[in-house]
Amino acid sequence: MSLKSMLRGTAIATLLIAVPVLAQTAAPSDSANKTGQCEGRRGKHGGGGHKFGHMEQRLDKQVAEGRLTQAQADSFKAEARQLHEEMKAARAAANGQVDESQREQFKERRKALKQKIKAALAPTQQGA
Repeated sequence: MSLKSMLRGTAIATLLIAVPVLAQTAAPSDSANKTGQCEGRRGKHGGGGHKFGHMEQRLDKQVAEGRLTQAQADSFKAEARQLHEEMKAARAAANGQVDESQREQFKERRKALKQKIKAALAPTQQGA
């Protein structure tokens, strides 16, 4: 056998083995994106659950600046996570579409949480 045919045979055998392996590793990442998993910021209109992640970052910043205690921030984060999980559960139970009354209820609860955070920050804002 010549060197050229041996190299060709080795290359073909390698491709036959590598292609199915590469196809298996590519499939889970594609299916993860199809299930709604986000890998970061999607842009201006596609965010989904980023509001709560940004809220956590803002609360951490307030703690670092001394405007909130860690206990207050942790309780606000826990409440935000709970609200987010309830919203996800309601959406999953309704096949991705929640009715207008549930949407309004979640909006009001999110608004109330934001008001609690503002109220906790208010005394430090007046002193500054």
